[in-house]
Amino acid sequence: MQAEATPTPTATPVEQAWSLAETAPEQGPVAAAEGIKEAVSSKSETVGSIVDTLDGLALSLGDFRISLFDVLVVGSIIVGVIAFAWFASKLARRLVRRVTRLDGTQQLLAEKIVSIVVWAAAFFLGIDLLGIDLTALAVFSGAFGLAIGFGLQKTFGNLIAGIILLMDRSIKPGDVIAIADQAGNETFGQIRKIGIRAVSVTTRDQREYLIPNENLMINQVENWSYSSKNVRIQVPVGISYEADIDLAEKLMLQAAKDCDRVLSAPPPTVWMSDYGDNSVNFIIHCWIQDPEEGVGNVRSAVLKKLWWLFKENGVEIPFPQRDLHIRSSDQLDRLLEIMDRKDAAKSK
Repeated sequence: MQAEATPTPTATPVEQAWSLAETAPEQGPVAAAEGIKEAVSSKSETVGSIVDTLDGLALSLGDFRISLFDVLVVGSIIVGVIAFAWFASKLARRLVRRVTRLDGTQQLLAEKIVSIVVWAAAFFLGIDLLGIDLTALAVFSGAFGLAIGFGLQKTFGNLIAGIILLMDRSIKPGDVIAIADQAGNETFGQIRKIGIRAVSVTTRDQREYLIPNENLMINQVENWSYSSKNVRIQVPVGISYEADIDLAEKLMLQAAKDCDRVLSAPPPTVWMSDYGDNSVNFIIHCWIQDPEEGVGNVRSAVLKKLWWLFKENGVEIPFPQRDLHIRSSDQLDRLLEIMDRKDAAKSK
């Protein structure tokens, strides 16, 4: 016969409940439920009768018995553990943000690691409070591990990939990367958030792409701000064959330098690219250090300033044109002669 533990008079009700739970035989899914019931009943007969009523509403399947009181205890413990984990995780993230020696990427990595540790500790705390024997879950844990290996492989792969990306700092919040949509059109966007499963990238037109962390780790990524945020922009320009090339180059450089976002170092440069069908083609190379603010608007500003500079200095911007050469023939001469006769007859 197993001796029943007697609560000490100076102990609190919660301490008495856990003391009874440790020595009481496990009845039902919650070992602590019996101890809590005994502790509450010893303090108040009214509360004890309510507890007995709740415990009497039970479902029995063979040796397995679960009552409404057990369900309430389990629910209270689960809610309490989740609330504790949420509060502890939030408090830990605030403490990490106060560590000024860590930059943004290191803080984000530390917050994720602390959150994982807190929730893992809360899980095992809940297991202990529920009185579940972990050795009895050996078969379940094996099946759960097998399910993780097959069903949740991508989820855990993305979780580990996100941590690795933050550790080697190859991808971090604020970076500007080039991405391609489903149609294959390439655009660029800024990384707003690195989550547990995916990276949030927002483009200039406020389209938000959710890219799995694993894709960014195993695939080639064009990061415009990995080691430096300086980005070179190319602005194509064509001038007439009759224009002054030296004057046109000076005006191109002046248009680039007059833009506020264009850097003075490295300075803008102008290269002749080729002789086109209708124009002599040049490319203006200029540098910016804030690609997250857009690239097309800088190109537009340079072209607008260059438009007025070309007009003020008489540099012609060509338009498509073709020279048509008609070979002479007897049939063509006869046709022209007939047309001339018709025109003469109409004039009379």
